[in-house]
Amino acid sequence: MGDIKRKRKLYKRPKKPFDKPRIEEENTIKDKFGLKNKKEIWKAEAEISKIRRRAKNLISKSEEEKQKFFIKLNKIGLNVKDISDVLALTKEDYLSRRLETFVFKKGLANSPRQARQLIAHKHVLVNGKVVNSPSFIVTKELEDKLQLKIKKGKAKKKEVVKENIEELEETEDKSTEETMEKGE
Repeated sequence: MGDIKRKRKLYKRPKKPFDKPRIEEENTIKDKFGLKNKKEIWKAEAEISKIRRRAKNLISKSEEEKQKFFIKLNKIGLNVKDISDVLALTKEDYLSRRLETFVFKKGLANSPRQARQLIAHKHVLVNGKVVNSPSFIVTKELEDKLQLKIKKGKAKKKEVVKENIEELEETEDKSTEETMEKGE
């Protein structure tokens, strides 16, 4: 048959489904980051717990292995210097590295939800390539390479409108000059 691996869940559901403080916290996080649903929060929690678990295993390892791990996390943009910093990471730190958060923070969108929509509709370019996954993790080197795709039709329309406005202004200037000359 082959080595077909079953795709596993990337998150764990909360143990208590009706825990009011957790639900309220998740709702505020969901609104703050413009997330689609709470599953995305749980995925971020799972990713942070994986990073923490790796850090705990590195406590007894060599300094060189620790530094490699810290370099990897710093490339992602999670500013860490030692294991205590890694253990102090929160799901908000991880969620703030998502593409939809960066699109909103850079002012390319008016709200986190609009940022998500722009990404889903393939209007956002990262390093010149279309990325349509709002959960894309933006590394330090890609932070400055975010931009919106320019629509060809709208750009042409704007140029035509600018030309028309310039022509109107020129004709108005000429007509005012003519009336000024007649008035003298």
